[in-house]
Amino acid sequence: MSILSPTTSIADAFAALLIGDIPFRFTAYDGSSVGPEDSRFGLDLKNERGLSYLVTAPGDLGLARAYVMGDLEILGAHPGDPYEALAYIKGSRTGLKFRAPSPIEALSLVRTVGLAHLVPPPVPEQEHLPRWRRLMEGFLHSPERDAEAISHHYDVSNRFYELVLGPSMTYTCACYPDVTSTLEEAQFHKYDLVAGKLDLRPGQRLLDVGCGWGGMVRHAAREYGVRALGVTLSAEQAFWAQQKIKEEGLEGLAEVRHLDYRLVDEGDFDAVSSIGLTEHIGVANYPAYFGFLRDRLKPEGRLLNHSITRADNKKTSTGAFIDRYVFPDGELTGSGRMISEIQDAGLEVHHAENLREHYARTLSGWNQNLVEHWDECVAEVGAATARTWGLYIAGSRMGFETNEIQLHQVLATRTTPEGSSGYPLRPTWTP
Repeated sequence: MSILSPTTSIADAFAALLIGDIPFRFTAYDGSSVGPEDSRFGLDLKNERGLSYLVTAPGDLGLARAYVMGDLEILGAHPGDPYEALAYIKGSRTGLKFRAPSPIEALSLVRTVGLAHLVPPPVPEQEHLPRWRRLMEGFLHSPERDAEAISHHYDVSNRFYELVLGPSMTYTCACYPDVTSTLEEAQFHKYDLVAGKLDLRPGQRLLDVGCGWGGMVRHAAREYGVRALGVTLSAEQAFWAQQKIKEEGLEGLAEVRHLDYRLVDEGDFDAVSSIGLTEHIGVANYPAYFGFLRDRLKPEGRLLNHSITRADNKKTSTGAFIDRYVFPDGELTGSGRMISEIQDAGLEVHHAENLREHYARTLSGWNQNLVEHWDECVAEVGAATARTWGLYIAGSRMGFETNEIQLHQVLATRTTPEGSSGYPLRPTWTP
């Protein structure tokens, strides 16, 4: 359909503005429908508020708002794991992309939906300010703004994270030693891989920046006898980690502080680990970030930086949904740019490894956990937040599977002025 008429139904208007043939069944509250009846998956627009979301924020943002609020349902998919539905739509010939209406079509569309639907409904409370607003207000990556952004994402509910992440409480890519490994086994193996790359030994000192719920801190103390300090901007994470350290009897070795990493004044650490923090830093702040981590290391000390990366080094937007609902102020770049910044900070890079496929498998495990504990998750944080997480985890899994995003571990040392790195000719760690 190329021209919308004044009597066009909601479903016909949806199909008319979709680029290409509609690959799924679309139904709307006015009784209209369009698309193949035998489609495995579909979209159901349930009410007028959902229509207003779609009309006032065309594209992914409007769809996300309507879905989060329960005004748009993905038929044939559990809200805790819409992965197969998203993959089906994305894998179709046309996907889900819309074109802008012509002036005549826009007028007909207004007649179809009504002027009242051109007034944007209140955005879901899970949504944050758009990036351009944060930039104009000068908040991006100030200490206060970073604390707010981290709190938005991580101070949801420790119980919710326990249900989704599992007993390890590890919200970063696991490393599966084989295809039969469980999520918990893979998270233990990931921490062991980091410890091996850092060559941790009893009596050494480790700084873990962006430590989350203290998984690496406790692993280093418990398994290697290392004195480990972790810092996080999330008060909820710090509280949980401090309690867990006491439960495990690790107070003499492990410590987690509610603190901005930039305020750590100790130095001469044997090793620094950064597991999932770099995504929040901002590329423009890499020189200061890696310079700070370098200065925390003693000569021949090692840095392990574990971070989501892009498949290339081009500047690319994170997208409205991720930026507003999941990682406010988050920014990704390719491993090449990251390695260059580490080198320019005065560190010697020894090894880089891409764990992309491991993250796809990790995310699948989180989606499974969310489905299994759906009712409790909804009771804990509300249906809108639970749907947000289901959508985000499934979409991220697709991104890793299709090589849109990757996960790199980069190992570097603070080499002495004389050129000594302390790095062995044959490392003892294995992937």
